[in-house]
Amino acid sequence: MRIVCIGGGPAGLYFALLMKKQNPAHHVTVVERNRPFDTFGWGVVFSDATMQSMREWDPQTAATIEDAFNHWDDIELVFKGRKIRTTGHGFVGIGRKKMLNILQERCLELGVELVFEQDVQSDEEFADADLIIASDGVNSRIRARYESVFRPDMLMRPNRYIWLGTDKAFDAFTFDFQRTEHGWFQAHIYKFDDSTSTFIVETTEDVFNAHGIGEMDQDQSIAFCEKLFADTLDGSRLMSNARHLRGSAWLNFGRLICEKWSHFNGKSHVVLMGDSAHTAHFAIGSGTKLAIDDAIELTRQFNAFGHDAQSIPAVLDAYEEVRRVDVARIQNAARNAMEWFEVVGHRYADTLEPEQFMYSMLTRSQRISHENLRLRDKDWLEGYERWFAKQAGVEPAADGSVPPPMFTPYTVRGLTLRNRIVVSPMAMYSATDGVADDFHLVHLGARAMGGAALIFPEMTCTSPDARITPGCLGLWNDEQAEALKRIVDFVHGHTPAKIGIQLGHAGRKGSTKRGWEGTDQPLDEGNWPLLSASAIPYLPQSQVPRAMTREDMDRVVTDFVAATKRAAAAGFDILEIHAAHGYLLSSFLSPLTNQRDDDYGGSHENRARFPLEVFRAVREAWPQDRPISVRLSTTDWHEGGNTPEDAAIFAAMFREAGADLIDCSTGQVVTDDKPVYGRLWQTPMSDKIRNEVGVATIAVGAISEADHANSVIAAGRADLCAVARPHLADPSFVLHEAAKIGFSGVEWPKQYLSARSQYENNLARAAAEAAGRK
Repeated sequence: MRIVCIGGGPAGLYFALLMKKQNPAHHVTVVERNRPFDTFGWGVVFSDATMQSMREWDPQTAATIEDAFNHWDDIELVFKGRKIRTTGHGFVGIGRKKMLNILQERCLELGVELVFEQDVQSDEEFADADLIIASDGVNSRIRARYESVFRPDMLMRPNRYIWLGTDKAFDAFTFDFQRTEHGWFQAHIYKFDDSTSTFIVETTEDVFNAHGIGEMDQDQSIAFCEKLFADTLDGSRLMSNARHLRGSAWLNFGRLICEKWSHFNGKSHVVLMGDSAHTAHFAIGSGTKLAIDDAIELTRQFNAFGHDAQSIPAVLDAYEEVRRVDVARIQNAARNAMEWFEVVGHRYADTLEPEQFMYSMLTRSQRISHENLRLRDKDWLEGYERWFAKQAGVEPAADGSVPPPMFTPYTVRGLTLRNRIVVSPMAMYSATDGVADDFHLVHLGARAMGGAALIFPEMTCTSPDARITPGCLGLWNDEQAEALKRIVDFVHGHTPAKIGIQLGHAGRKGSTKRGWEGTDQPLDEGNWPLLSASAIPYLPQSQVPRAMTREDMDRVVTDFVAATKRAAAAGFDILEIHAAHGYLLSSFLSPLTNQRDDDYGGSHENRARFPLEVFRAVREAWPQDRPISVRLSTTDWHEGGNTPEDAAIFAAMFREAGADLIDCSTGQVVTDDKPVYGRLWQTPMSDKIRNEVGVATIAVGAISEADHANSVIAAGRADLCAVARPHLADPSFVLHEAAKIGFSGVEWPKQYLSARSQYENNLARAAAEAAGRK
């Protein structure tokens, strides 16, 4: 085949040498606009895993790079006058120029044609090519030429950064955070040769402007950074090799995603690779990794389908299918890390102690978990666990051990929970006229014995017309209160768990069938009138609710207060107000469901007015020594709906009204929302509200193992973790997760103690067998 790589960066060069190595008959050309063996940039970073892949595909190149690179395991944090270091992280750093020179030399050895100082304007300059690799960078002319085909989405991020170098050699990947009178700056620093380190300085747009950096030239900008990071530089200077950039040389990062990566131009197949196809923020050092992995995967597909022009369409389809998944995963992790640095000042740096700040920074991408940190640096993590336990009031045992973060106690008002795991309210639709029966006793009792610190029945309705379905629990009469008290008494009498009550009103989502009969589908008969903020049905076939009048509001407030008093008398330990998921109170908060033009619609204050009326009345009726939480949909996942920024405003209002916790759920306000699912997918909203609003939070959403919960709690992204489906599948979820991570400090029911050792031994045996098979 005739192959032309436009752009002589890592993607183009590495693909060229791999293809030439696989089939020397290929005519492969790399066209680069710079001079031979000349490039710009400081050091690049990639992981040990990428290095291993390079060893497999071209050992000679890998060996040459390994001779030149700097490998380090340590990460050091400089923050608030402290230096904290942890090890075991496995990075590779090499000068960008050195790496490209190695790849260029290897290309020449294999017979790849290298053409320099040719500034390609169009792919049509290579009409004889079977395959054209558009590896011409983030500002790719080739991608721009076929923009309607590739459909690139470039999102410019708010932070400003400048890419510098220094002649000081750092022995760890160093993060230096410095506060000025206007806010925080951070430096990302790593050595890439014996005498030089990359030194990236980053800050927010507001801080950048407040210091007038945009008015500086490069020399003034560099002098500003040298003064700011003088202690870390210790007399060394900062250098720029971006003299071609005008002004201060500070940039905004652009996140690039393309809908399609390949195109047939009528003569040649054109495919995007590296930064021309996708970008990932430098916060996790993945740009070079993605470029190398692109080159490897495209070569792998040619090996699978055949090294001939006829195979190219199938190769490109398979290449894109495979790479799109991995790139999305890396971009998601990079986005998490990038967003962490974008909000680090006011969300974390101002409030967290250095120990927890370090943990939060290490886990910022959510790819590194609690147990992964233990594998990397057991001593550091155990030290951090001791620090965290001390903050929770737990002293080390005689052997120095402490409970993992999820098993530390938590106190709010007069309530102390023995650990941080909550059984979420989950709709069972099994009540009769709102009355709990033996099913509820067994269901909730089993989970109370299963190790969770706090359990909730499903949303309990404050009136007959507040129900979602005819099977919902209620608390509008004494019979219902007595049935619930029976469950409360069992939990308190037979387990160390606490039990809460979640009060709610279905609003426009009421009068529907039980979940297994047709979720959200209206009843065939026996319907009741519905209320909502506005007269908007939930589904096209749903009943149209009545927009609430002042009289309706007064009645609903009265119902909530009456249910609150019954819940207090029944002995519930905590009360939660359900103001999420499009139910009645949520329908006032969201602009998607609230189209009122009176004092209860429009602004945040107006939309929150009625939910706050309910909350304040409930807070007054609820015992002062018992806490109240509020469940919010912290984003509607829908254009024009509430965003996390809106949710933070509402959370602050509820905090000021006396809320002790915000239970951070999302969505379900409208049927055509577009949530982005994944592990811990709703935790970022909890993180934002806890650390920006200054109120304790409950995290929910795909928290399915101890490692997840420990990571969330230890990083300070939430104070409690609510777990739903895993508790349906396993009532003893918490006991079992404790055993899986080897924590023996959790209490089992005495009646079940004979099973404990067998369960733990079986886990140990299975782990030993798995290790033996490796």
